[in-house]
This record gives sequence, C-alpha cells and structure tokens, in this order.
Amino acid sequence: MALSCTVANAQNPEDFAIELEPLVIPNAPSVHSYSWGATSDHKWVIIGGRVDGLHRRQPWAAFQEQDNNKNITVIDPVTEQVWTADLSVLPSEMFEQLQSTNQQFYQVDTMMYVTGGYGYSATALDHITYPNLTAISIDQVADAVINGGNILPFFRQITNNNLKVTGGQLGYLNGTFYLVGGHLFDGRYNPMGPTHGPGFIQEYTNEIRKFEIIDDGVNLSVTNFDITTDTANLHRRDYNMAAQIFPNGTEGFTAFSGVFNPNDLPYLNSVDIDEATYTVNNNFNQYLSQYHSAKIPVWDANASTMHTLFFGGISQFTMDAQGNLVEDTDVPFVKTISKVTRFSNGNMQEAKLNYIEMPTLVGSGAEFIPSDQYFLPREILDLNTVPQTKTLIGYIYGGIESSQENIFFINDGTQSSASNVIFKVYLNKSIAVVDETILSGDNIFKAHLYPVPATNEITLAFNAIRPENMEYKIIDLSGKVLIEEKLEIKNEGEQEFNINIANFAKGTYTLILQNGVHSSNQPFIKH
Repeated sequence: MALSCTVANAQNPEDFAIELEPLVIPNAPSVHSYSWGATSDHKWVIIGGRVDGLHRRQPWAAFQEQDNNKNITVIDPVTEQVWTADLSVLPSEMFEQLQSTNQQFYQVDTMMYVTGGYGYSATALDHITYPNLTAISIDQVADAVINGGNILPFFRQITNNNLKVTGGQLGYLNGTFYLVGGHLFDGRYNPMGPTHGPGFIQEYTNEIRKFEIIDDGVNLSVTNFDITTDTANLHRRDYNMAAQIFPNGTEGFTAFSGVFNPNDLPYLNSVDIDEATYTVNNNFNQYLSQYHSAKIPVWDANASTMHTLFFGGISQFTMDAQGNLVEDTDVPFVKTISKVTRFSNGNMQEAKLNYIEMPTLVGSGAEFIPSDQYFLPREILDLNTVPQTKTLIGYIYGGIESSQENIFFINDGTQSSASNVIFKVYLNKSIAVVDETILSGDNIFKAHLYPVPATNEITLAFNAIRPENMEYKIIDLSGKVLIEEKLEIKNEGEQEFNINIANFAKGTYTLILQNGVHSSNQPFIKH
C-alpha cells in the first residue's frame, strides 16, 4: 500500500510517498491505548492500555478489570522477538496505575515518565483516575524483562493531584513538560450521565499544565507548575497532539480536534502551543481523525512546511465517492489516512489521501513508533535528511480494530478487538503520485450557483447537513459586502434560494455560505 503527499506552494515542498507493509509478530500482545518507550538499541517497551476492543455502554461491562493490560512487554521489531513480565510483582499503587488506560507519557533520554490513567483500583474498590507520576528506567527494565530478572528496582512513583488526568497528552520542550487537556474520571463509565446508575465524577481539566520534573535517579518530584485555563478551547480529551515546528522556527505542539465541544461533538479547530502562549486556530477545520490515533509529524525545513499524517481511527466525517464530506454524528471508525499541512505563511489545510487507506477499520488507540534515524528531537521526521530511496521510518502498532463503522449502540464486546498487527512505515521520495482531496466547507455544503454567468438573478443550491441557522453574503473584488442574509434551514438535505442581483454592476463577485463553523466560497460573474 502506498500513499504520496504533495502540496502546491511557492517554496516547493518535497514530494514523498509513504508505504505500509503489515508485520505480524505472533507473540506480540493485542493492545490499544497504551504507553510506550524505546530502549537505546531500539526495542519497544509497552505498558498499560487495554486488551479488549471498544468499551461497552453498560456500566457493569465497561472497562472491566480483567481486560487491563497487566504485563510489561518488550518487542524487538527487527528480530521479531517478544518478552513479557507480570507487573503484579510491583507494589499495588504502581501495579494499579500501570495497568490503566489512556495514560499520558513521555520519554526523556532513557527515562520514561507516565502520569494518570483510568482503570479499576482494587485499593479504592472502584474505577479511578490515578494521581501518580511513575518514572521507568527503560533500558534497565527491558534488560530485566528479557533476562527474567527483577523489574522492581527500575520503577519509582510519587503522587501529585495535578497529574490526576486521563485522556490528555504529555509533551516536552526545553526541560518543561506540557500536560494538555484530558479529564478526571472517577467511577464507572455510564453514557446516561453522572446521576444515573452507579454515577461518576467527570471534570475536564480545560488546561495546559506546565511543570518540571526533578529527577536525580533516586529522588523524584515535580515543581514550577504553571496552569493556563480555557474552558472553551481546552475542553478536549482523547485527541491527537503532535510536536510541531512553526514557520518562524519556534517549536511547540498542536492539539488537533478531540472531544467534546459544547454541542457534544468533536472539536474541528486546533490549538497551537509554544513556550510563550497558546493560539486557537478558528480559521482551520479538521474533518478527519477526531480521536487519538497513530500520527507522524513531518518537517520540511527547506520549505518551512509542517505536515502531520493521521492513520485511521475515528472520525466525524467520511467522504463519498464524489469527494463530498458526509457528516456522521455517531463518529464512526474509519479507514481514512489524512494529512494536515501548515504552509510557510501559517495557513493550514487538510487533505484526504485518496489512493491509500488502512486495510481494516483499525487505528484508534494505536501509536506510531519512530525508527532510530532521520528524526529530530520530539519525534519529528526531518524530511530533507531522508534518502530518495525507500526508507523505513518507523512502525504503527496496535489499536482498536472494528468489524463495522458504527458499533457503539450495538456493542456486546464481539464487534471489535485490540489489534496486534504492526505496520512498517516506509518513506520514498522517488515516488510522487498526487491523488488527494483538499477538505473544506465546500466538501460539506456541495454548494453551487446557477446560471453562471448570471444577469438578474442567481440561484444558490446547497446541501444542509442539519436544520440550523445559516447565512450568506456576497462581496465584490475589494471585499465590500453587498448582500448579507440569514437563512433559517428547517430540514436537512437539498436547498435552493433565489438571489436578486439585477442592481449589481457587471463584474466578478464571491458568495460566501456559512453556518458558523464551515464556510464555502462560490465565485460568479454578473453580465
């Protein structure tokens, strides 16, 4: 399977193709939503997550303790060897946290730091979000697992309630950790809400929590907490955050999509974060890859262009055979592979790669694990250093594999499972096949005008994705607004509105149709 990515830009970003090759290592565990670290000799250390599929709706059946990943696993993807040890030899407070799901994690040198996570606690006799920070000596614990030794000396743990978070993302930049988004969830999951059944407590952090970890190899502590709160834009969890290099050369992160906005749907905008501040980008919508999945940030330094690739997972939008975006508010599993590009001028766009997809509905809760070459710090692929030939750049491992797109309301535990399939990811700059669809509001509204050119009247035709208030405006070439009208859409589906333009001078105009989130620009000529 191969995909290629190219962008039209004055600075000529490099073209490249990505190829995926499945690799099945029989003893590799089936797991999703886990944490991982890499040893100095490029073995993987896998901890936490779950070995079942999508969680069920019934509180008694959701996030069952028996489906926690209770092992630590070491995988050598080159020799295809697997070693496993039981985590239950650790003290209970460590064992409980490290078998939880949706932890936040980051590795600095050979030390991996794991915070939070959600799961059943035998100590609390309930499901909780863990308030712990655990430091793991990756090289040493891997050697112990491989050689059947004692793993206990290579784990240390402290408690800090500022780290009681699950479903967030943990980044690292210049000595500072960034814990972004996520939530605290105590009690059994219940889609009917916290006052039904056994009940639960859920509190989104709505925050960027910056802090430092003081670690001398023996003593462990956190300090210099700096908290930024934004209840409108940081109220997101289970999303993708990727390290980025911005056009001006500064480094940071972008929080892509995630759930849930005030309408109980995924966010479509993104948030850029650097050392100084954060910026909400409401001029960009990400229609694909709303939930956490495998991702690859790719930096083209020659063109000051940043690509981020997303593989499968769960998405609010899919695309039909005509290239139109179709909204599904049940947010189904998808096979799509997409790319978000930030150009040298700061503008962002999303593209669906049409000639490649995941082989099955797999990818949610998966991870991309880089190879040992061609990567800058913070797991950013340095595109300009990759050879022109087919080059292995890393692997995609695990995730949830679903048998159908929408299974949430029928899920009895048999419709999905954790995957143990590994995909080798190759980059090839000698291949440049362009077949992608740039995504925008045009793909949603399917808007068009007729007749074009027009004389006295023009008809706006479009598809409404739901009953809602919309508006259109017509501007001239200078940007002056000539008409601005509200539209009350009472039914979803095809719509038509006639617009009188008899008083317009001959020339070129643009009609902008929008619903507050998406917009579509339709140019036309008046004769």
